[in-house]
Amino acid sequence: MEHLTPTLVNWASILEDNTRAQAEQTAAMPFVHPHVALMPDAHLGLGATVGSVIPTLGAIIPAAVGVDIGCGMIAVRTQYAVTDLPEDRKPVRQAIERAVPLNAGAANAKVSREHTERRLEHLRDLASAARFDPGSYAARWDLQLGTLGSGNHFIEITADEAGGVWLFLHSGSRGVGNRIAQKHIAVAREACEGVELPHRDLAYLTEGTEEFDAYIREMRWAQTYALLNREEMMDRVVHQFAEWVGGDVERREEINCHHNYTEPEHHYGRDVWLSRKGAINAEQGRPGLIPGSMGTASYVVTGKGNPVSLNSAPHGAGREYSRTRARRTFTAEDLRRAMVGIEYRDTDAFIDEIPAAYKDIDQVMADAADLVEVCHVLHQIVNVKGD
Repeated sequence: MEHLTPTLVNWASILEDNTRAQAEQTAAMPFVHPHVALMPDAHLGLGATVGSVIPTLGAIIPAAVGVDIGCGMIAVRTQYAVTDLPEDRKPVRQAIERAVPLNAGAANAKVSREHTERRLEHLRDLASAARFDPGSYAARWDLQLGTLGSGNHFIEITADEAGGVWLFLHSGSRGVGNRIAQKHIAVAREACEGVELPHRDLAYLTEGTEEFDAYIREMRWAQTYALLNREEMMDRVVHQFAEWVGGDVERREEINCHHNYTEPEHHYGRDVWLSRKGAINAEQGRPGLIPGSMGTASYVVTGKGNPVSLNSAPHGAGREYSRTRARRTFTAEDLRRAMVGIEYRDTDAFIDEIPAAYKDIDQVMADAADLVEVCHVLHQIVNVKGD
C-alpha cells in the first residue's frame, strides 16, 4: 500500500499512468473523505477508475458507481467432487447455454418458471415503492431477468483445491440497470452546469435534492435486480447441472456479492456514501468472491476489515489490454492454448477476453494480502460466455 497523494491510497503494483491520473482527478474532488482507495485490479474506467473505492460527504458521483449497477458474483458450493462428474462436459455447457440467454440484449422469450415470476413480482413491488416504472427505461426488463449479457460476464463450473465442485457466475442489472445509470449520469451533468469539473463524468448529485433522492431509489432497485438476476441464473444452472450429474444438488455454501454499488457507511469518524466501482465489501469475516479472467483461477475469500482500504478488496483481475488492443494482439489459437482442459465455446468472439488481456490474478491477490484471506482457489472446468 502506498499514498500517491494525500487523498489517494493505492494497492495496485501494476498501475498504468493514465489510470493513476484518472484516480487522482477523482481523489481531488472536494467532498471525498478521507481518501480514495485504489484496489490491486485498478484500471481506466468511465469517469472514475474501475477498482476504486470512493467515500463522499453529501454527494454521489453516478459514474463512480458504474453503468452496470449492482454487477457482481454468485457462487454455490455443491456436495460433488470432480471425480463424480461425467467425462463429457460439452452437454452441460450446451444445456446451460439453452437455459440462460447469453448475449448483449438477449432476453427470455417468456416467463415460464415459477421462481422467475416470484422474483419479478418482488421487483414490481419494489419499483412501485420507489415510485418509478422500470419499463420506462427498458421495455423488456422483466424478460431479461435470468440473462447473462456479454463481455466479462460468465457462468462456470469450477473445482477448488480439494477437488470440490462449485458453480460460479458473474453478471449485473442488464439493460435496465445500464439505462438507469446513464439517465442519472446525464442528470448529474445538468446539475453541475457551471461547476468546474476535472472531467464531465465526475458530475455529482447533491444530497437533499430530488435528483439525488431519485437516483438513490432507482439505483437501489437496480442493485436488487442484479442480485436477483444472479439468483435466477444460478437456479437454472443448478437445474442443468443436476440433470447432467443425475442427482440433486446440495447448496452447502452460497455467496452473492455486488462490486458496482454505493451504500451509506461509517469511515474515519464520518457517515459517508461509499461507492465501490469494481470492488467488494471486505469487512472483517465477510465472505466474498474475486474472479480471475477466462481460463485462470478465481478466489473465495473472507474480508480482513482493513480500515485504510475502507473495508474493501478487488473485484477481479482487471483489464491490462483494451478490447480493441487485445483483438489486434491475440489470436483464436492463443485463446485455445489458454483454455486447454476447459470446456468452452470455441469462437473468435472471445479473443478480447483471453487471460493475457487481463492483469495476472495471482499478482492481484498478492497485492490484496492485507485486504482478504483466501479460503478457496477455484479453477474452471466449464466456461459459458455471451458474444
